[in-house]
Amino acid sequence: MTYDFNTIEKKWQDYWSKNQTFKASNTSDKPKYYVLDMFPYPSGAGLHVGHPLGYIASDIYARYKRHKGFNVLHPQGYDSFGLPAEQYAIQTGQHPAVTTEANIKTYRRQLDQIGFSFDWSREVRTSNPEYYKWTQWIFIQLFESWYNNDSNKAEHIDTLVEKFASEGNATVNAACDDDIESFSAEDWNNYSSEQQQEILLKYRLTYLAETEVNWCPALGTVLANDEIVNGVSERGGHPVVRKKMTQWSMRISAYAERLLQGLDTVDWTDALKDIQKNWIGKSVGASVSFNVNGHDDIIDVFTTRPDTIFGVSFMTLAPEHELVSQITTAEQKEAVEAYIEKTAKRSERDRMADVKTISGVFTGAYAEHPFSKEPIPIWIGDYVLASYGTGAVMAVPCGDQRDYDFAKHFDIAIPNIFEGVDISEEAYASKDNVKIANSDFLNGLAYKKASKLAIYQLEQLGQGEGKTNYRLRDAVFSRQRYWGEPFPVYYVNGMPQMIDKAHLPIVLPEVEKYLPTEEGEPPLGRADVWAWDTESNTVVSNDKINHTTIHPLELNTMPGWAGSSWYFFRYMEDAANRDGVFASEDALKYWENVDLYIGGSEHATGHLLYSRFWVKLLKDRGFVNVEEPFKKLINQGMILGTSAFVYRVNERRDVFISKDLFDAFLNSQTNEEASKRILAVTGTETPTFSKVHVDVNFVNASDELDISKFRNWRAEFKHAKFIEDKIIVLREVEKMSKSKYNVVNPDNIVADYGADSLRLYEMFLGPLEQYKPWNTAGITGVHNFLKKMWKLYVGENGLKVNDAEPTKDNLKTLHKTIKKVQEDIENFSFNTSVSTFMIAVNELTAQKCTSKEILEPLLVLISPYAPHIAEELWSQLGHNESISTAVFPTFDASHLVESSKKYPISFNGKMRFTLELPMDMPKDEIEKTVMAHEKTIAQLDGRTPKKVIVVPGKIVNIVG
Repeated sequence: MTYDFNTIEKKWQDYWSKNQTFKASNTSDKPKYYVLDMFPYPSGAGLHVGHPLGYIASDIYARYKRHKGFNVLHPQGYDSFGLPAEQYAIQTGQHPAVTTEANIKTYRRQLDQIGFSFDWSREVRTSNPEYYKWTQWIFIQLFESWYNNDSNKAEHIDTLVEKFASEGNATVNAACDDDIESFSAEDWNNYSSEQQQEILLKYRLTYLAETEVNWCPALGTVLANDEIVNGVSERGGHPVVRKKMTQWSMRISAYAERLLQGLDTVDWTDALKDIQKNWIGKSVGASVSFNVNGHDDIIDVFTTRPDTIFGVSFMTLAPEHELVSQITTAEQKEAVEAYIEKTAKRSERDRMADVKTISGVFTGAYAEHPFSKEPIPIWIGDYVLASYGTGAVMAVPCGDQRDYDFAKHFDIAIPNIFEGVDISEEAYASKDNVKIANSDFLNGLAYKKASKLAIYQLEQLGQGEGKTNYRLRDAVFSRQRYWGEPFPVYYVNGMPQMIDKAHLPIVLPEVEKYLPTEEGEPPLGRADVWAWDTESNTVVSNDKINHTTIHPLELNTMPGWAGSSWYFFRYMEDAANRDGVFASEDALKYWENVDLYIGGSEHATGHLLYSRFWVKLLKDRGFVNVEEPFKKLINQGMILGTSAFVYRVNERRDVFISKDLFDAFLNSQTNEEASKRILAVTGTETPTFSKVHVDVNFVNASDELDISKFRNWRAEFKHAKFIEDKIIVLREVEKMSKSKYNVVNPDNIVADYGADSLRLYEMFLGPLEQYKPWNTAGITGVHNFLKKMWKLYVGENGLKVNDAEPTKDNLKTLHKTIKKVQEDIENFSFNTSVSTFMIAVNELTAQKCTSKEILEPLLVLISPYAPHIAEELWSQLGHNESISTAVFPTFDASHLVESSKKYPISFNGKMRFTLELPMDMPKDEIEKTVMAHEKTIAQLDGRTPKKVIVVPGKIVNIVG
């Protein structure tokens, strides 16, 4: 019987589906374990072989935990809202729901054929109204919450209203906007409803505000920082500019300290924690207020070094700072406006990354030094960001490299406030422990004492205070897109109102086109039926809007990260009980949070921060009972593609040459033949070349290009000319991507080698966290291993396994395999497990093992990695239940204890033969036995040795 992997894999995939083998229970007596993958966006391209890497790893661990007696939840779903589907809809006119559904079918088929143990009964799709009903509900909870700094948690907005009504806001310690004016209880109670709503918006955890955003005109939407690469949109490569817009924002900044402290409670890598810590960016220092000469305005800055206050020789504002237009003089107006227009074309990320370019413009205005009262020139510069700190810095050229470079470039004074320190580029270094000089009352103090005194004196003047600052800014939550969650919001006299939970979901309306309107409104501005009737509590036609009972609905949609910030809770509730709540109290109590989360490092900030923020909010409000969503987190590496290139002759765009000929041409001094052949075709002795990607599917295992397929591939190559009959391509390792034509479809791999081979090979490529190149030729090794394993169990006449007593060697092989595989899985070192399986099968084959006592537990060991072949052989061994129910074998160390030792017997340091002796044989007995051996007698040939060195358990060396 041969190893018919196609039939076997189809058989067991059907079995798992029919019997719901991996369906988790919320009422099990077993300990729970929740394994989750960062769920995929279902693109039209489907999966390539790089995508399953993390899924295979998580599946191995999920299967292992089942074997270890855990009730495992291992669900899957789709992050199905997003810009790619919308862009495709714009291009083709197809509704995003249609293309998304088609893409999901492809993904589901591909995932199933790789044999993942997902509980598909709990599938979620973020674009499903039954799902985003609860995303809308969570948004309402954020709107109805404020952050009480005294209790250090979010509370219902009603508790804040009660405080305002009874005592005003003087004693309220809240995370809120900066421009809060003080009012009494009497004032509050006399305010109109609209005035009260305006004030509450400044306290709510989600609020409307005019915000600097990344605006992409070509895509007609706001983009997050992580959606921008090198100043252009990641999707399509379109220009992005900074622009002020009224947007929904999330007050994530209120949770900055808790997000920071929470990292100490989770099992994440130090590198990942550091990324989050840097993004949160905690700094301890002082807030300093500078009066602007000739204006009533004040410029607030945050500094971590208040001790350097006397070293301030200029100030720099972000070009977007709200005071720029107010304080700029008439003489400087033109230059300032030109600079602002230029800066708007650069993303924040570009400005942060650019440490070399020095640019700025003087506003013509001056601030007043709080102590010396000297005038300080106010500049604008794009190295200062409006979204970081206060959007203004007090520049201390002798204490900061960038300020120093700026001052040198624009010839601004550089006062030296560090005693004995030469202010020069060569001498520039850390001055943390240098005493302060030329600083009035701070003279002679080290920086820590000087900082405390400076803060005290600023507080006495009413121009500063000690402060802790965070880089983390509130998250813009609006997107000018169609294909996203609608906000459950309507507007009365311009003020946002929430739609009651009972009337959710508010479902996306139909629109004729998925583009912004001609007036610049988001795509939902094209909807004809998009107004809220407060009497019938339904969405009605826009022409019925009367601003009394029928009002306009929000036109923006939520960003892609909305649905992915809580989906792990939705999986906890089985499909039969999802109607009433996003997850029931019992389900939340049982599963708590994710025990193991695996996904890409590209989500190190955005997704992980936002989901942690939402979980803390839900915990504060009593909806969940955990602070952190993910206990352990692993970022899998990336499987890289091996791209293929041919060389194009630039002077003759239709002529291509082989890598061999190109290499020969580079050495044309010694290879005149190559030079002559190229000259004959190109007509030039000095041709230039460029590399052109070719589809890797046109290249065979010998790196030879199929010329016919290449010509039929694209119109521009239809008449391609090749100097040689045999074209060898250049190979380079790059990111696997459609644009590089190096994508390998897992469908082909599964068809040719089987899913078990694919699973084993992806793990075998290297450590999970590392990047590694794909090479299809390498999969034959693991495929041959599976065939060899099959032959260990099955012969030409059927099953070979019997009840034979295992030998000592059989048991040794099994138990060292149990020990190694268990250690590997617990340490996520899956690549070394594959090597261990190969060694075990080789040893057992050599031992001619047929013992069921050995071969049955071996199947359980390998089943997390290669579940299909394991299920089939398990069934042939007579089991009626799935192998996934089998208990993981127990390691018995006694089988690895050696009872004898094969000693190397050496003469004058040279080994001449070996002798197996009992491990517990005493040293003098070892010497007697060796000396009496016939080979020793022959070697000595009558001579008496000078000495005999015996190291028990290691060597015997006869000297003389």
